[in-house]
Amino acid sequence: MSSNAPIAFFAYKRPEHTLKSLESLSKNQGAEDSELFIYSDGSKCLKDSQAVQQVREIIRGKKWCGTVHIIESEVNLGLASSIISAVTELCDRYGRVIILEDDLILSPYFLDYMNRGLELYKDSYSITQISGYMFPVELKTLEAEALFLPFTASWGWATWQRAWKYLDIEMKGYERLKSNTNLKHKFNLNGSCQKFEMLEHQIGGKIDSWAIQWYLTTFFQNTLTLYPVKSLVFNMGFDGSGIHCGTSSAFNTEIYTEKISAMPKNIKTTFETTNAVFDYLRTLNEPLSLLKRIKRKIKKLLHQIKYLKP
Repeated sequence: MSSNAPIAFFAYKRPEHTLKSLESLSKNQGAEDSELFIYSDGSKCLKDSQAVQQVREIIRGKKWCGTVHIIESEVNLGLASSIISAVTELCDRYGRVIILEDDLILSPYFLDYMNRGLELYKDSYSITQISGYMFPVELKTLEAEALFLPFTASWGWATWQRAWKYLDIEMKGYERLKSNTNLKHKFNLNGSCQKFEMLEHQIGGKIDSWAIQWYLTTFFQNTLTLYPVKSLVFNMGFDGSGIHCGTSSAFNTEIYTEKISAMPKNIKTTFETTNAVFDYLRTLNEPLSLLKRIKRKIKKLLHQIKYLKP
């Protein structure tokens, strides 16, 4: 039996994205020794039925990993419910899991990085997640090819049962944040990202996000996420095709196509790297000049051509 973690892949109604994503997964070193669970959600409405059927034809069309299980829902569960239930089940069975969605293009060494990280830090309880994505931030030379940041990510990630079992679905930490300005500022990544607003939208039923519940859980546990210095994931979903992403080029990254060999030995964040990421996120909320808007649109178009071309 392979020591590789099981992979949970979630798809809905984007056949072209699903194909590109699964193809990149199948080209990964270690894919042939991995067990893949593909979750195909049911149609939310009649107009989505054809696209959902096209997705199902694609996922059945090839043996993407060593072992493939296809779970097709007859009803629409929604992404949050699908992820929470699947991750819970797989963590309970295997103790760890790698999670992917249908809009992610992966480095050929994504699985290698994930599995080595899951094994290396399996008993490090101050680490609750491994991220394959990294923001397009220029960092100074580091001793390792990965680093720790004090918040979670949702674009190609992994976790352990020891961490996921504490998921705060009821969001009990909300009241503590609501009444504590300093704590709320920290929750908002030192004011660089409106995480608390997202949490309020979740509580108010305006969004349906497992990710904010997971971040809230890890925030109050004061735990860390491992990130690669250079991204092993490109999110092609910011093309207007997704339910939650909209259109943007702000998070576009070049995929790092070499193996990450040096993992950090010291489990801690540094001010320099954390602040660099916070500064980047902060600039996304600043008003953009016309020139910057044009540059971003061009950059977005070039990325879409690169990753979505036949």
